[in-house]
Amino acid sequence: MRRTSTDNEQDLRLKLFNSLLTTPHRDLAGIYPIHQEIIKQDPRFYVHLAAWYSDEGEIRDHKEMFIVNLVLSGFPGHRDTGLALLRELPPYQVGRVFDFIKGRVTKRNIKQGETSETVSVKQGLFRNIPRSMKTEIKRYLREREAKPEWFDAAVLQARRPIKRMYASLRLAPSERAQSILFDEQPPSDSRIFALKLIAQAKTPAEQARMIVDNQIPYRVAASVITRMTPTVLVALIERMSSQELINNISSLKRRGAFEHPDVKMLLQDKLEKAKSDKNVSAYKAKVAADAADASGELADQLEAVTETQVKKTGRIKRPTALLIDKSGSMDMAIEVGRQLGAMISAICETDLFTYAFDTIAYPIEPGGASLADWEKALLGINAGGATSCGVALEWMALKGERAEQIVIITDEGENSTPRFIDAYQSYAETLNVKPDVIIIKIGTAIDILEKDCGRIGVVTTAFEFKGDYYSLPNVIPLLTRPSMLELMMEVLNYPLPKRKER
Repeated sequence: MRRTSTDNEQDLRLKLFNSLLTTPHRDLAGIYPIHQEIIKQDPRFYVHLAAWYSDEGEIRDHKEMFIVNLVLSGFPGHRDTGLALLRELPPYQVGRVFDFIKGRVTKRNIKQGETSETVSVKQGLFRNIPRSMKTEIKRYLREREAKPEWFDAAVLQARRPIKRMYASLRLAPSERAQSILFDEQPPSDSRIFALKLIAQAKTPAEQARMIVDNQIPYRVAASVITRMTPTVLVALIERMSSQELINNISSLKRRGAFEHPDVKMLLQDKLEKAKSDKNVSAYKAKVAADAADASGELADQLEAVTETQVKKTGRIKRPTALLIDKSGSMDMAIEVGRQLGAMISAICETDLFTYAFDTIAYPIEPGGASLADWEKALLGINAGGATSCGVALEWMALKGERAEQIVIITDEGENSTPRFIDAYQSYAETLNVKPDVIIIKIGTAIDILEKDCGRIGVVTTAFEFKGDYYSLPNVIPLLTRPSMLELMMEVLNYPLPKRKER
């Protein structure tokens, strides 16, 4: 079948959506090429996707990269949208956008056997900062200078990038900013001065009082307080946001926060409130639980936060099939199936057909939507055997189980029949349906299934899973929309933010 230019444009958009499903771990250079490709090919779609992702997306690296490309773009309206989005970022992210465009040379130790060598590594584009961006950053910093508490909060979180922006833009700081950032003589009414007093305080009670009075963030206070007593921990925890608390669970655990009854009770109360906090990232609690090696009550609470937040992401209204590859070396696929199954079943308002497969299909029927329910349902499902990615679809066709979207977790390797594409075509004909396919790629995945689906015009989205469970909720928007086409329509109709009037 001959491919048209429309097919290629559709593939390009799908390619960008696929890239948004990954978590690049602060590797902006790694995602720059695909963003460049789509902004050149479809600049109108790109700018609306940037606005949509700013509100709907979870991965900050992509949010920053959208802004990088928009502020450097010559397409009408792009720069104003990019600068409007830039203003909404916290200072450390503004600094990351700035540093990536301007470029930086950093030192890195490279180990070679028993020796190590310090090398210079270039990072970023090494381009001039556009005049409009310089103007916007100047306004951004001046607004914070005008409000001392706001400025102090920015410096506590992003001192180095703020200093770099002042210096690189040759922007003269206000008198107060100069004393804090460059003279190292913060005024006595500043939170930075208070931080020095906290380090010198003689009693935990005095430290706790100053932490509360000056609203010192946990990570900053932890850098100057050598002994975290229960009194100090309570003061820090009480002023934490729900997301800050979750982000620092591992550190709090190391400092003995769960060993003191009063501190533990406060933590549990704040974790309960995190369920209803709209600013909590859907899967961050799961990541925090793993990082802290949580068990017992703590693990249960963090799991409950995850499940509650996931339920807020939308509802799945199309019949869905979840197919989990359990063939040789697919242990990770089984674990991803457990995690993703719990998320999907919690928000699925229609049929969910779940199978694990090697050369036969094993029906998976959890008793509920919790991770524990899925853990129990997958007991005895162990990785081993050959692989037929189509066997579960063949069984579904025989049973008349009609799905409108298929999520398959696999490395895409097949060495037994029925092959996925053959089973798909038979399934589509038997049940008069053409399901969209979402492939969760595990391990050293190949792209056989993607190419096969592409040849027969099946809408296919690929999600490359690299062990980061924090990225799994990014699959949900693909399942909650009636179709990929409608998701793209939603993006194209998404309103663009307006740059603030001067």
